[in-house]
Amino acid sequence: MPITKEQAYARIADAGVVAVIRAPSKDVLLDIANALLAGGVPAIEVTMSTPKAIAGIEMLADKLGDKAIVVVGTCLDAATARDAIAAGAQFVVSPAFDPQVVETTRRYGKISVPGAYTPTEILRAWTAGADVVKVFPATTLGPGYFKDILAPLPQLKLTPTGGVDIKTTPEWIKAGAVCVGAGTALVPKDAMAKSDWNTITSNARAFIEAVKSARAK
Repeated sequence: MPITKEQAYARIADAGVVAVIRAPSKDVLLDIANALLAGGVPAIEVTMSTPKAIAGIEMLADKLGDKAIVVVGTCLDAATARDAIAAGAQFVVSPAFDPQVVETTRRYGKISVPGAYTPTEILRAWTAGADVVKVFPATTLGPGYFKDILAPLPQLKLTPTGGVDIKTTPEWIKAGAVCVGAGTALVPKDAMAKSDWNTITSNARAFIEAVKSARAK
């Protein structure tokens, strides 16, 4: 049985961490994904900047099945969203808000995570049907921004990406983030280059623990 939209969302929200992978080649994606899964991170985001990203998404969906939630990242148009979903992506993540990407993602019953920055952009994306709004780049805004936004708009579901690391993850979770998107802090370039999968597994465990401890307080 294919995983439902609700099950995919629940698993990512429960873990609280999405691994954003900007791989040099699709050939390392499976090893990276297995390392992340071993550390407890089920959400594997393959960015469209990865060479042959759609083929990589299809490979992960085929090989890992329900063990992983495969996500397409840096999705800039509806055609890419459709291709990624056909290849097995459960989530469609964009750096900005495009109504057609949201509409296409929802049409196929998958989870839409467009990017936005200002309160107006965030609300517009949410009203258009986003399941979660990715606040990007979150680096300069900080967790206090989420508290400020969610005070008048508690119905929103927000996730930060850009500069998220192990130190700031608990602060984002406490500020109301559904999950965090972590890139090089979770999957370092040198670890990918050296095939150092143990480091990626250790990082994944640390991020999962950071989320758990933040939620327990």
